[in-house]
Amino acid sequence: MPSLKILRNRINSVKSTQKITSAMKMVAAAKLRRAQAQAEASRPYAVRMAEMLSALAASEAGNPNGHKLLVGNGKSQTHLLVAVTADRGLAGAFNANIAKQVRQKAAALQAEGKSVKIFALGRKGNDALRRDMGSQIVGAKNFVGKKVVTFADAEEVAQEVIRGFRAGEYDVVTLVFNRFHSVMTQKPFEQPLIPAAAPTANDNKVEHNYEVEPDDGTLLDRLLPRNLAVQIYAALLENAAGFYAAQMTAMDSATRNAGQMIKRLTLDYNRARQANITKELIEIISGAEAV
Repeated sequence: MPSLKILRNRINSVKSTQKITSAMKMVAAAKLRRAQAQAEASRPYAVRMAEMLSALAASEAGNPNGHKLLVGNGKSQTHLLVAVTADRGLAGAFNANIAKQVRQKAAALQAEGKSVKIFALGRKGNDALRRDMGSQIVGAKNFVGKKVVTFADAEEVAQEVIRGFRAGEYDVVTLVFNRFHSVMTQKPFEQPLIPAAAPTANDNKVEHNYEVEPDDGTLLDRLLPRNLAVQIYAALLENAAGFYAAQMTAMDSATRNAGQMIKRLTLDYNRARQANITKELIEIISGAEAV
C-alpha cells in the first residue's frame, strides 16, 4: 500500500483537478446559453434559404445553362468534405465523432471510385484528420484566439470553397458538422452545398411565381455565394453550441469521477493510517511486555 504522504499528495492533486473541472463546467454552461440562442436564431433563415435554393435547383435540373453553384458542373468525380470541428478539446467525443464521420464518408466515396478532398474547419479536426488523411487535406482554418466567430469568417471560407470549385479542383461540396439537439445530444450531420440539395418528399410542394430584378443571372451571382456563407455560418453556430454542451457534460462527468476517486483515496488513506497506528501500538505493547 502507498505511504500516507503519497496518498495525501494524490488526494490534494485530485481535489485540485476537481476544482478545475467544476470551474470549466460552469464556464461552459454560461457560454452554452448564448451559443444555443445564436444557433436557434440562425436556423429559420438558413433552413428557409436552403429550401428555396433546393426548389430552384429542382426547377433547373437538366438545364445545361443553369448556374454552376446551384446545379453543379455536371460531374461528381471529386468531392470536397468541409469538416467543422472545435478549436479546443476536453469535450468528450465531440470532435472525434466528426472525424469518424468524415473518414466513413470518404471511405464510402472512394469505394465508388471517387476522389475525396478535405477542408478542415477547426484545429481539432485538422489535427485528427491530418494523421491518416493528411494528403487529402487541401485547406484548413481555425479561429483560435477569437472570442466570437463572425459572419465575415464564414464568408472567407465560402469564398475559398467557391474559388476551388470554379478552378475545377472539386465537383461536389458537402458540409459535415455536429448539429445541436440538446445538452446531451449532438449528432453529426451532412449538408450538400454544391450542388444544392434536391427537395425531399417532406418539402412543401407549393409553387410560387416570382418577379426577378434585374435578371436571374445577376441575382444568383449574389445569392448563391451568400447562401454558402449562411450555411457555413449556421454550421459554425451549431458547432459552437454543441461544443459547449459536450464540454459541460464532459466536465460534469469528470467532476463526479474526481469526487468518487477522492472518496476511494480517502478510504485508503484512513486504512493505511489505522494500520500504522495498530502497528505502533503492537510494537509499544510488545516492548513493554519484553521489559
